Amino acid sequence: MKIGLYFGSFNPVHVAHLIIANHILNETDIEKIWFIVSPQNPFKTSSNLLNEYHRLHLVKLAIENDNRMKASDIEFSLPKPSYTTNTLAYLKEKHPEHAFCIIMGSDSFQNLNQWKNYGVIVKNHPIYVYRRPGFEMENGVNANLTIVEAPLLQLSATQIRKYVKEGKSIRYLVTEAVREEIEKGGYYRK
Repeated sequence: MKIGLYFGSFNPVHVAHLIIANHILNETDIEKIWFIVSPQNPFKTSSNLLNEYHRLHLVKLAIENDNRMKASDIEFSLPKPSYTTNTLAYLKEKHPEHAFCIIMGSDSFQNLNQWKNYGVIVKNHPIYVYRRPGFEMENGVNANLTIVEAPLLQLSATQIRKYVKEGKSIRYLVTEAVREEIEKGGYYRK
């Protein structure tokens, strides 16, 4: 099975993530998408990250009725920070029956040459890139690249966290189940 790996902090997961995933499933040959919740991205500080188990739970709530998508905690048991190259090697070993590819925005793709062992990643895994405004596409790393024209929303997890902290509504920015869980758990208020 061809599985798209959608890596992220998902702090929190929001509707733009889900729209992109749905679009990729509808418009490409990817059969399933696994949301890989990263406990600690090497390029981000972990100080404003919600606990990884809470973030995983929010992703599970967001996609609970869509069997084309799966929330994965695969990186929770791997050394931190989470390096994509290590995760891919581990997944290939554990699931040789699947073909894995990577889903990312053009902002992340622009920095791919800074990733640990990026040469191994691009040699062994197709990459599906959705455009993000202000981040032009240049394939300087010679990746097996598919550019996906996904619907774009100017929506960020940073903005959602800010709204929660300010006591503003996040309705329609996240799924209703995610909104309820964030409110019930008191997440992002501090």
